[in-house]
Amino acid sequence: MTELPADLGAAVRRLAEGRQGLSDSSQRISEHYRQRGASRQVIGGADDAIAYALSRMPATYAAVSAVLEEVQVRAPGFAPRTLLDAGAGPGTAAWAVAEAFEGIASTLMDHNRSFLELAGRLAEGTALAGAELLKADLGQFELAKRYDLVTCAYALTELSDAEMLVSAERLWRHSDGLLAIIEPGRPRDYQRLMAVRRRLIELEGRVLAPCPHQQECPLTEPDWCHFSVRLNRSREHMRMKGGTLGYEDEKYSYLVVARPGIGAPAPGRVLRRPEENKFSVTLALCGADGLETRVVPSRDKPAFKAAKRLDWGDATDD
Repeated sequence: MTELPADLGAAVRRLAEGRQGLSDSSQRISEHYRQRGASRQVIGGADDAIAYALSRMPATYAAVSAVLEEVQVRAPGFAPRTLLDAGAGPGTAAWAVAEAFEGIASTLMDHNRSFLELAGRLAEGTALAGAELLKADLGQFELAKRYDLVTCAYALTELSDAEMLVSAERLWRHSDGLLAIIEPGRPRDYQRLMAVRRRLIELEGRVLAPCPHQQECPLTEPDWCHFSVRLNRSREHMRMKGGTLGYEDEKYSYLVVARPGIGAPAPGRVLRRPEENKFSVTLALCGADGLETRVVPSRDKPAFKAAKRLDWGDATDD
C-alpha cells in the first residue's frame, strides 16, 4: 500500500502540533470536496491548509504515484528535468514526481497563498527545497517557459467546463514532454476528462495512458473509466477523517498525453477487478479495437496464471 514519504508525513504532523480545530476543518473540507466545491471557498488560512494536507494529501499522493508508475513503464526513457505542478495545492503531486524522478527542478503553481506557504514549509530541507512557488490562477495563467513534465492533480474539477478546456490547452502548450492530469474517479469528472482528451488529440497530443488507442472512448453510461489505489492511513489521518479502517481506497481517473516520440501506450487495459473462480478468470478489457470481455480458462495454465496476476488498472501485453 502507498503512503506518504517519511519526511513529508513528519513535516505535516509537526506543523499540525498544537493547532486546535483541525479535525472540524478537515470534516468541512472533506464534505466540500464530496460536493465538488472549489478549494478557494474553504481554504482561508494556514489552519485550513494544514487540515487539507492531513485529510487529502495521502490519497492525492497515492493516485499521482500510481499514474507516475504507469508513466515510467510506458515511457522508460523519459527523464524529465523540469516540472510544472499546476493547481499544486500544498505540493502533493510535486512530492510524488520528486520520488519518481530524482533531481527534477519543480515549479508549484496555485492561486491560494495559504497552500503555497504550506508547500514551502513542507519542502524545507528536502528535495523540493529549491522549488519555485508561483501564485497564479489555473484558469487564467500564462507563463514564459515550458516544462518537460506538467502535472495537474484534482484541480480541473474545480473549474467550469469552458474554463477546464481553456486551462487544459494552456497546460499542454507549457509541456515539452508529458502532461499528466489526475481527477476524482467520478462519472462527472471522467466525462469532462474525455472532453479534454478529445481536445488534446486535436492539438496533436498522443494519449499514452490509460487508453491503448487514440479513438473515442468506447465506454457508455453508466460505465466510466476510473481506477483505485489503496493507501495506508496514519493515526492522524484516521482521526481527521473519522475513520476506523487502517487503509483507504482512492478512486481516480487520469489522462497522460505525450509529445510525439515519447513512449507507447499499452496494448490493453483492465477496466475493473477481474472475476476469478477455480475454472477461469474473466477480464474486462479496453484494447486497440475497443472493449473486450476475455475469459481465460484454467486449463490454459500459463495464460490462467498470468491472468490471475492482473488487477484493475493493469496494462496487458495483448
